[in-house]
Amino acid sequence: MKDSYLTAGMKLDRLLQLLHRNKPSLTPKTIFRILFLFQSACWSSLFAIIEKKRFSKKISEIPLPDDPVFIIGHWRTGSTLLHQLMNLDPNLKAPTLFQVAVPDSFLVSYPYYKPIFHLLVDKHRPMDMVKLGPDEPQEDEYAIFRITGKSPLEDLIFPKTKKYFLLHSQNFIPAEDKLPEWQNQIRYFYKKLSFKEGKRIVSKNPFNSLRIPLLYALFPKARFIHIHRHPFEVIPSTIHMWDLLQQQNCLNKNTHRPSIDETLTVLDQLLVTINHELQALPTGTSAEIRFDELEQNPTGTLKTLYNTLGLPFLPEFERKVVDFFNKNKVFKKNGFSLTAEEKMLIAERMKVHMNRYGYR
Repeated sequence: MKDSYLTAGMKLDRLLQLLHRNKPSLTPKTIFRILFLFQSACWSSLFAIIEKKRFSKKISEIPLPDDPVFIIGHWRTGSTLLHQLMNLDPNLKAPTLFQVAVPDSFLVSYPYYKPIFHLLVDKHRPMDMVKLGPDEPQEDEYAIFRITGKSPLEDLIFPKTKKYFLLHSQNFIPAEDKLPEWQNQIRYFYKKLSFKEGKRIVSKNPFNSLRIPLLYALFPKARFIHIHRHPFEVIPSTIHMWDLLQQQNCLNKNTHRPSIDETLTVLDQLLVTINHELQALPTGTSAEIRFDELEQNPTGTLKTLYNTLGLPFLPEFERKVVDFFNKNKVFKKNGFSLTAEEKMLIAERMKVHMNRYGYR
């Protein structure tokens, strides 16, 4: 599925609100995308009604899981790999692609959608060769966008200007009058995940890097893992990712490929915020790891991480991690080149962070 997959699965009322708040550019491409979204929204709304009738009482009666593990950090830092690995832990369960794609009805709609997913969804992510499938781990920002209508993804789909959509986004956290409803939607989604899986939830979501205090208030036994990577790898990969995703999902004409300078500004702001917010958390509730260390020594890095966070590291989990890397030996990462001038710019702008994390 090449078009509008970030919005497909949203219920009809939320889709109408989204379109009302924004102004699509009426071109053949966007008209096709909007028609696709409307038919998708009709099915999502129908299944949501059925699910609510069957399960709302049961879900309302179960306690909120107050102990998710949140993987945070900038995009393209290896958070997906960490998410995949922690999903192998018998004690943990990540939200799946299907659950975040149709968050309002995944308890009842899976048997109906599964054949369609296999037909329409590519076998790999559009920006790299990471495996895709309805049951594969996926970040829950896609669910948050669909169930709350409040996410920076709205600024990706409807960019206001020809600038990097994350530079001035106000959609990470809703306005004060909208916050209670946003929180209720998040609680309900996590209760549904807990009801379905019965395990501790492990979430990977870079957008959550700017919601740490809010999430800790919602989930007082939560743990936070910040994964980071060399900026020389992060910057060009991030530019490639957002450029591709916007081309495939945008509904107006303000598409814009982020510049290195713009991407550096967001990376700097995000790392400053993460460092400040994690320091404010109680000892033992957060940890930081490097992507290169996870890649080179996965079991050792994970054991240290689990020990820091007070999580049990089971022999079964270790065996699954070893098997995962044995099966994925041929996996090829994207390669991006930078000029000497671009490297100098990145090194200068990221000097403080590179010194903190030991990058040269």
